[in-house]
Amino acid sequence: MSDVFITTLRPEHFDALAELQRTVYPTLGSQELMRAEHFAAQYMLFPQGQFVALLDDRVVGQGSGFFINFDFDHPNHTFREICAEFYFTHHDPDGAYYYGADISVHPEMRGRGIGRLIYGARKALVISANRRGIVAGGLIPGFAAYKAQMTPHEYVRRVLVGELQDATLNFQLRMGFQVRGLIPDYIEDRASDNWATLIEWVNPQFQHG
Repeated sequence: MSDVFITTLRPEHFDALAELQRTVYPTLGSQELMRAEHFAAQYMLFPQGQFVALLDDRVVGQGSGFFINFDFDHPNHTFREICAEFYFTHHDPDGAYYYGADISVHPEMRGRGIGRLIYGARKALVISANRRGIVAGGLIPGFAAYKAQMTPHEYVRRVLVGELQDATLNFQLRMGFQVRGLIPDYIEDRASDNWATLIEWVNPQFQHG
């Protein structure tokens, strides 16, 4: 959408981003939400990896993350531990992957292409920095309606084959991500019983050094 502008994080965004977290994630435990102090730390450490969506100077979305060497042979982790309690101090300037910590779009602004723009900015960063790709833990909010009937593994399998729809996972699949597995106890989220997908986007332009 032409009226939304994607920029990188600046101090004037910190408070609005903290408010956006509370609005976007009502089912998360309060300790799972990023606060202004976290955005300040991310700004000091790796501002070029933190993206903010603005509409007439109003913060309507954000995408945060950092570079890391991710071990797919030992993939289990929690959101808070890999994000160093959201201060992103695990950022490795030479890391092979961009870890997508969070993407948030204000509920009133969904369906207008903001998430696609943020993912595009992330992919552009990964390509320009010649990293292998993007890895992230993905929420599965649609599982809340099915968790009495099936396991999260069955739910994700049925989304992948098109039998069920999950707003978050289906969008990530459209963005070119693949599911590499599921992560237990990833984040305190009553909608998904704390499960998350492990997703990866492979940089098609990656050049081996």
